[in-house]
Amino acid sequence: MLALYRFAARWPLGLLHALGALLGWLTWAASPTYRRRIGAHARLAGYRFDEVRASVAHAGRMALETPRLWFGAPVPVEWQGADLLEQAYAARQGIVFMTPHLGCFEITAQAVGARYHAGHGPITVLYRPPRQAALAAVVETARRREGLETAPTTLAGVRQMIRALRAGRAVGLLPDQVPPEGMGLWSPVFGQPAYTMTLAARLIQQTGATPLLAWGERLPGARGFRIHVQAFPAPLSADLDSAVAQINRAMEALIRQCPQQYLWGYGRYKQPRQLTA
Repeated sequence: MLALYRFAARWPLGLLHALGALLGWLTWAASPTYRRRIGAHARLAGYRFDEVRASVAHAGRMALETPRLWFGAPVPVEWQGADLLEQAYAARQGIVFMTPHLGCFEITAQAVGARYHAGHGPITVLYRPPRQAALAAVVETARRREGLETAPTTLAGVRQMIRALRAGRAVGLLPDQVPPEGMGLWSPVFGQPAYTMTLAARLIQQTGATPLLAWGERLPGARGFRIHVQAFPAPLSADLDSAVAQINRAMEALIRQCPQQYLWGYGRYKQPRQLTA
């Protein structure tokens, strides 16, 4: 599998995006369950399918651009809101980056690590190790790069992130990733209860780190990506339930900035899996 990823990494981004768009629509056509989920999730947010139909192609683009981002030549990156990031680093309190399943979330961490690691250390990104051994080896190899460290979704990974924050470095996570049972709480997302991780709120509350919102917009014509960095809209509540609800509302606001690039097919409202020993 690693050889396949390295082979695909040599392809032009435009070709990968074109094939990815086709893959996205083929997947949509082949899976009634996937089609229903996209439509149902979009309706909860107040969108008709025709308003978010572009998300079907973007889901495929995300899948096929990954080898290029992991193993290929650098892609063009623009920045919007980098001054907020520089101010947060200057405060030396640590930074918690939060983004939903929107746009290209892989490029966001890569871009931050590449631009800021020399002066501020690497960014530590939370990830769930794949269950398939072959894919796990690919992910481990791909993310072993300068400026980027990974923390697994375990107690050891949480401690790693806390150490990074207390050292004034940045961490990144997707607060709309459904956590295992016992590691989240039910909180509304677009008016529907969704099991939501508490980790993002706890990290900010325990360390005093600066919360920032970030997402990577996929630019048309395979021109690359634009990293959007935005301030969290209000001070985070000291009450955990309230803080989680605040984060969910912030994720909703990001999604509404570009609903065409959100993964509406992601199982946001699924039941949490059992935590294994």
